[in-house]
Amino acid sequence: MEEPRGLSNSPQSPPHAETETPPLRVNRTRTGVRAKTDPSALNLDDPSLYLNRELSHLQFNIRVLEQALDDSHPLLNRLMFLLIFSSNLDEFFEIRVAGLKHQLALGNDSTGADGMLPRQVLGEISRTAHEQVDRQYRLLNEVLIPALEEQHLRFRRRDQWTPAQQAWVRDYFDDEIMPVISPIGLDPSHPFPRLVNKSLNFIVELEGKDAFGREGGLAILPAPRSLPRLIALPASCCADGYSEYVFLSSMIHAHAHEVFPGMQVRGCYQFRLTRNADLSVDPEAVSDLASALRGELLARRYGSGVRLEVADNCPEALANFLLKQFELEQSDLYRVQGPVNLTRMMAVLADVERPELRYRPFTPGLPKTLKKHDSLFEAIKDGDILLHHPFHAFSPVEDLLAEAARDPAVLAIKQTLYRTGAESQIVSALVEAARGGKEVTVVIELRARFDEADNLALASRLQEAGAIVIYGVMAYKTHAKLMHIVRRERGELRYYAHLGTGNYHSGTAKLYTDYSLMTAHEVLCEDVHKVFQQLSGMGKARHIEHLLHAPFTLHEQMVAMIDREAAHAAAGRRAHLIIKCNSLTEPKLIRALYRASHAGVECDLIIRGMCCLRPGVPGISDNIRVRSIIGRFLEHTRVFYFHNDASPEVWASSADFMERNMFHRVETCFPILDRKLAARVRKDLETYLVDNCQSWLLDSDGGYTKRELGDTAPISAQETLLYAYASKT
Repeated sequence: MEEPRGLSNSPQSPPHAETETPPLRVNRTRTGVRAKTDPSALNLDDPSLYLNRELSHLQFNIRVLEQALDDSHPLLNRLMFLLIFSSNLDEFFEIRVAGLKHQLALGNDSTGADGMLPRQVLGEISRTAHEQVDRQYRLLNEVLIPALEEQHLRFRRRDQWTPAQQAWVRDYFDDEIMPVISPIGLDPSHPFPRLVNKSLNFIVELEGKDAFGREGGLAILPAPRSLPRLIALPASCCADGYSEYVFLSSMIHAHAHEVFPGMQVRGCYQFRLTRNADLSVDPEAVSDLASALRGELLARRYGSGVRLEVADNCPEALANFLLKQFELEQSDLYRVQGPVNLTRMMAVLADVERPELRYRPFTPGLPKTLKKHDSLFEAIKDGDILLHHPFHAFSPVEDLLAEAARDPAVLAIKQTLYRTGAESQIVSALVEAARGGKEVTVVIELRARFDEADNLALASRLQEAGAIVIYGVMAYKTHAKLMHIVRRERGELRYYAHLGTGNYHSGTAKLYTDYSLMTAHEVLCEDVHKVFQQLSGMGKARHIEHLLHAPFTLHEQMVAMIDREAAHAAAGRRAHLIIKCNSLTEPKLIRALYRASHAGVECDLIIRGMCCLRPGVPGISDNIRVRSIIGRFLEHTRVFYFHNDASPEVWASSADFMERNMFHRVETCFPILDRKLAARVRKDLETYLVDNCQSWLLDSDGGYTKRELGDTAPISAQETLLYAYASKT
């Protein structure tokens, strides 16, 4: 790939002179300027230097919603972004808001580095979330639905049904809905029911007497969970050339009176309750993690309420009644103009076959070295192989494991699994290897949030095949992405390893950007072997040569490398670092970056999601530029570049710059030792720095501003990398 003009030079070149001003450099701060004040005099604990984590998380979700307004994305993908915003917001309330509410309930007023009290944070979340949810529905109703209708994709509301559609809906209700729907009248013998987290329900006002002579009042009507929330109308009921859909909620509204024969339905209003869905397993009280998690998964469906969504026409008295039932406040109530469960509209993306309304397809590429060899082991022995997904195919990772499972020279395979799916090719290869008599050890993290059930299933499948399954370390999630293969070659044992920044999941490898390193480097493979020994044997790891390893050395060494860059700048040498990860929240790392900026280090941070560092503070962070790239692919790579006085280092990691990754998870960070591959990664990073199509710049007040094109040519980092690495066929 051609290096963009005006960027810093390759690792083998001499550093820029201080007087150079590269025309496309995003951060134009001069480097190598000695600090005018003693950095020890800075008060880096000042809460005003830190942005609140939860509010920064919410800002990321807003940037996702913004993509629905961006007509550079195809229409169906704009709808996808709007629905992803709903899904993200659900999880935000289930985990982050639920955590804050739990903290308040315990009377815990402790704060983070930003100094905001939990109640203050909840108030700001409520204000921002209400604004954005209202904006989301306006965008859906006023922009996307009309645009979809222009493309002959129509969502029919009840008052828009034709006579033929009314007849079809009536038949569907009688045949599919009525047999499985269960109304619940509210009276002393029928108390308010426990409703499943995020389920679609209706509160119904009734008048008259039922079959037992009881006066009408209120009833709850849960929508059958077995039925789709969005139903495609048959072609015979649609206008010529149109694909038309109706919502299950509309069908139930239209025929609610049939569920209560002999009574009058005065009102029927949809609502949805979001509950606390965080799992809590006490390591001191658990003897069997798998059994404990199975119990917690059931409890997740009925956690305490955190948010109530109701139809915008729901009377205030009924909304207040529901709030009281769920012990929620007015600030927890969200009135919406449309379905309360928008995420279920994802079904239309799978149903509609309109390639012109989606991103153009592409074929992931393969490095040339893989095409020269029939065996992946031979290819890896020739030199390290670095894949950049999804621009490069994920299949070499699967193929390496499949070849190892069949190869009689392979003696043992060890692997970590965090999110992969019980039916994946990765798991199938491990099963085949175990059944074939190889020593297969798999470290499965059962507590990967919302994938717990899948991980329990794949653990059972592997155990049945004869693999040794380990659930990691009780108090630390195993988040490292590692594979280790032992092979006998010419009478000696040789190691091969795979290290990655993302999960062993072929589906997300098509949607998330990640790096995969396949290597036979003797010392690096030995390091991986030592990590596995520590995970399975629980003993202290012997000296690890190249890998950085959380919770042991990663945080300390990251701070040291940032401080090393600051020392270079303080001595008048050029200093530059690039940090690309998903989130930056850990205070000690933030303080190290502030010290580096103060010393004159040029700090380019590419942080997709949460960022608690405040850029642009005079004398402290004015050498720091933070950008977030939001586009077709979810940016997921964790990769770090340090100029290091013209002896550059490039590292890739499974860890973000967060407290949980540094101190409460098993993570690895690995160097890119091959100089050509390291230079390639640096060019990739520099491509992100000049992106002016999908780049959002963090302001010092915590808001984000979309970078404007101005007079420059458009540069999309993701499109550039797609062109550079994907197959040209």
